[in-house]
Amino acid sequence: MPHRTWWTPYLFLAPGLAMVLLFSLWPFVNTVILSFTDARILRGGGFVGLDNYRRAFADPDFWVATGNSVLYLLVVVPCLVLLPLALAVLVQAKVPGIGFFRSAFYTPVIASAVVVGLIWQWVLRSDGLVNTVFQRLRLVSEPVPFLTDSTMLLVSAMIVTVWKGLGYYMVFYLAALGNVPASLHEAAAIDGAGSVRRFFSITVPQVKPMMLLVGTLSAISALRVFTEIYILGGESGGPGGGARTLPFLIRQVGLGFSGETGYASAISILLFLLTLVFSLLGRRLTKGDEG
Repeated sequence: MPHRTWWTPYLFLAPGLAMVLLFSLWPFVNTVILSFTDARILRGGGFVGLDNYRRAFADPDFWVATGNSVLYLLVVVPCLVLLPLALAVLVQAKVPGIGFFRSAFYTPVIASAVVVGLIWQWVLRSDGLVNTVFQRLRLVSEPVPFLTDSTMLLVSAMIVTVWKGLGYYMVFYLAALGNVPASLHEAAAIDGAGSVRRFFSITVPQVKPMMLLVGTLSAISALRVFTEIYILGGESGGPGGGARTLPFLIRQVGLGFSGETGYASAISILLFLLTLVFSLLGRRLTKGDEG
């Protein structure tokens, strides 16, 4: 039998570790370094200390994008925590015809975000399906500016995000519901508890850890939203850039005409810290629930 040395296991781990270092750790470290420079795309930059961070805190565009990102999170996360749960309960209850809707809601998950965005762009434009129906029913006299008003554009992007995430998080809840003992529902039914009472007294407490996990994952996803805004609002992020989120602003600053990679890196680090705060909050809530 060949002799094994202490470093043999590490030799097998080396390729995977190299990939992590190359594609995960190094880009992050490089972003941190760039955030302290005035680097641009076509040239290097010198050390400027905290100037990029001071600039961000004094930049109105940064605060607009931050406000939009936080608002996006506050609206999207509750929707993606509650609506997929309701859908999963209906699927598990085997309501007639629900199989079709299960497939329909999961289809957007396997479609690319660009395709989903283009579909909704066609649906929500001034001469699109929604406005046509609204006007035919005489609900509105003029087309609703879903894509030409910053606030409506942001709301439209939220709808797209929720629609695309419904089927994805429904699968999470179906897995959690499968672990709820049927005996609990049977005992409650014998005691006279109705379906609504059983849902709030048995189902919700049993799937609460999954709800916290879905909340954390959807919060991270909401803070990273870019494609929906870009497809629906174009390169400007809506009229006057009023619907821009932090990832959108990073793209504009870093890959725009000025190509300020140093400043874009600083905004990226601030976005990372904001995401980290919500991730740690979700982790703490999960641990508290387990305790």
